[in-house]
Amino acid sequence: MPNVDLMDPPAARETPAPEPEVSPAPLPTVKLRLANVSKTYQSATQTGEALAPLDMEVEEGECVVIFGPSGCGKSTLLNLIAGFEPPTTGEITLGGKPVTKPGSDRLMMFQEHALFPWLNVIRNVMYGLKNERGFRFRPWKQREAARSWLELMHMEEFETALVHELSGGMKQRIALARALAPDPKVLLIDEPFPALDALTKTKLYGDLQEILVRTKKTIISVTHDPREAACLGDRVVIFTPRPGKIQREIRVDLPRPRDINAAEVGEYAAQIMAELESQSDEKHPD
Repeated sequence: MPNVDLMDPPAARETPAPEPEVSPAPLPTVKLRLANVSKTYQSATQTGEALAPLDMEVEEGECVVIFGPSGCGKSTLLNLIAGFEPPTTGEITLGGKPVTKPGSDRLMMFQEHALFPWLNVIRNVMYGLKNERGFRFRPWKQREAARSWLELMHMEEFETALVHELSGGMKQRIALARALAPDPKVLLIDEPFPALDALTKTKLYGDLQEILVRTKKTIISVTHDPREAACLGDRVVIFTPRPGKIQREIRVDLPRPRDINAAEVGEYAAQIMAELESQSDEKHPD
């Protein structure tokens, strides 16, 4: 009879199977690219340089906040990305395609709510869907989509209200819902919250972060409030005074939702403000 080791069968002596390989995380997709983009305004009597040539990339699902002093070209940059006016030099591409005119793939939320006073809340939100593929000539589908955004903005009970019946914060919520309803690839936000009280702004910051988490929307916002920049941005791009150019980028590594009054947000805000103050020190040395 052959000598068989019952305590150590062949299967137990086999080399352990290698652990399965872990696939690397996919690389971020660049949604928007600016290459050598500048803007100069020229009249019969003078020339004014609003933006110096700059290069910038925005990844899909990223919230980038442009921060800088008044008059540094922040809003000008948003207008160029929106296609409201062409850059003097360089090229802007979205998904690899040149931006040459306004389009529903890039929608702007302005400083003023710009709601139509003759339409009620839900019809204001539906307005941007009238000519969108899949919604055209289908009022029931427009209404359904508008209601979903009003629910996200916690405004569903006010869908039949008129604009003059709303508070300032409620109007901005409706303006945000209207901008998001056509599902743009990039949402542009031009300082929409400065005239609101602190409590209303805090609630709106929470709403906007909820949208970021739930929709993974690509957002570019401009502000001169360092706490707002730190609260909302995945990345804060700090501009120099006019003509605006990129001085530094600060990545905000904080989980969402973020409380604008939290100490961690304050620490990032202090870094951002220090960059702005360093610009003043360079212009006015002791």
